[in-house]
Amino acid sequence: MASRFSSTDTAATDARLLAEASPGDNAPALSVSELAFALKRVVEDSFGMVRLRGEISGYKRAASGHAYLTLKDDKACIDGVMWKTGVASLPFRPEDGIEVIATGKLTIYPGRSKYQIVIERLELAGEGALMLLLEKLKAKLGAEGVFDAGAKKKLPFLPQRIGVVTSPTGAVIRDILHRLEDRCPTHVLVWPVMVQGQGAAEQVAAAIGGFCRMPDGQRPDLVIVARGGGSIEDLWAFNEEAVVRAVAACTIPIISAVGHETDTTLCDYAADVRAPTPTAAAEMAVPVRAELRAYVRDQGARMERCARRYHERGAEKLHGLARLLPTPAALLDPQRQRVDDHGERLRRGLGRRVADARGELARASGALRPTLLRAKLDRAADRLAAVWRLAQSVNPENLLARGYAWVEGRGGKVVTSAAEARTAVALSLHFADGTVDARVERAPSGTKREAPPSQPSLL
Repeated sequence: MASRFSSTDTAATDARLLAEASPGDNAPALSVSELAFALKRVVEDSFGMVRLRGEISGYKRAASGHAYLTLKDDKACIDGVMWKTGVASLPFRPEDGIEVIATGKLTIYPGRSKYQIVIERLELAGEGALMLLLEKLKAKLGAEGVFDAGAKKKLPFLPQRIGVVTSPTGAVIRDILHRLEDRCPTHVLVWPVMVQGQGAAEQVAAAIGGFCRMPDGQRPDLVIVARGGGSIEDLWAFNEEAVVRAVAACTIPIISAVGHETDTTLCDYAADVRAPTPTAAAEMAVPVRAELRAYVRDQGARMERCARRYHERGAEKLHGLARLLPTPAALLDPQRQRVDDHGERLRRGLGRRVADARGELARASGALRPTLLRAKLDRAADRLAAVWRLAQSVNPENLLARGYAWVEGRGGKVVTSAAEARTAVALSLHFADGTVDARVERAPSGTKREAPPSQPSLL
């Protein structure tokens, strides 16, 4: 306890308000920057290039194009940075959870006093990591519906032009052309691309899009994306997201023929049809010309047989129906008999009608005897004389002969009253031996009107 107090007293005695150099001290105080940059030089000189194996965590790409990430294992972690030029040359897209091997230089970032690795090359740590990256991308694109079976297009039966996206120098294009020539020669448009290595995915995606943008009349009816076999790393360009999306968005029916039969890429899932080999893709693209011709001939023969059979069956049916129809004689004989019967009945009917008419004429002529006719004429003359006497009795002219006359006004209207006569201007008096005109006199105004005479005065 005493020694502790002694130590404290000594520290208190040594403490000073201002920093002063101690006698014999040859280590001046360093600034933070000086220490940070000194450590930076030590780390960079001591380690140089290193290769680190770890799992990516917190990967992000800044607006500048640089990428920042953390490499970790179960006990430690280290920050990492990759400049824009290195990120652009990566053959895959880094994602969290992928185990990689990073090659670069260790350094210290003085601004945070943290050591980090400046990554120059980033590689997947074995096929396991590559498969994990593949499965993650497959799950992502599948969730977006890129592999939807309902969007698959049907291949044309006999394409006039076929577009092929592949390397122009490999055996693949020769196999495809040879197979097409054997089966059914077709016009082929080859879009040359790299099928492996850096930039291959971009070229393949651009070729597919280029075929889709070609004008009508030049655009192919079918596209084949082909490559020979290889390891998963060799075929990785056809697992890239850009290629898969380009295949899925292609407006032309597309066949994926990447690798051998056991090789499978995401391009196969996005294509309308997957072919096990490039040669098989050519076989799927066109039918065999000889088989097609034989098929056409066979269909023509079948159509001819069907037409002939239809004609024969129609003729048989017609003959069968004709046998059921009655003959012309069977149709006409009853009508002929009916005509004969009606003719005979008509002849008998006319005879009876003439006989009846003769009987009626005989009866009528027997009634027309001279005595009977004379009696009838006398009775008719008596009736006529009676009618004449009646007409004479009502004839106005006969009344005029007995001293009567009738008066007419203007227009020949008969005047039947004195009031009508007083209002008339002129009158006509009809006698038995002629007509006399008369005028009605009117009394002067202011004088006493005498009673009108019973007859108008004659002028």
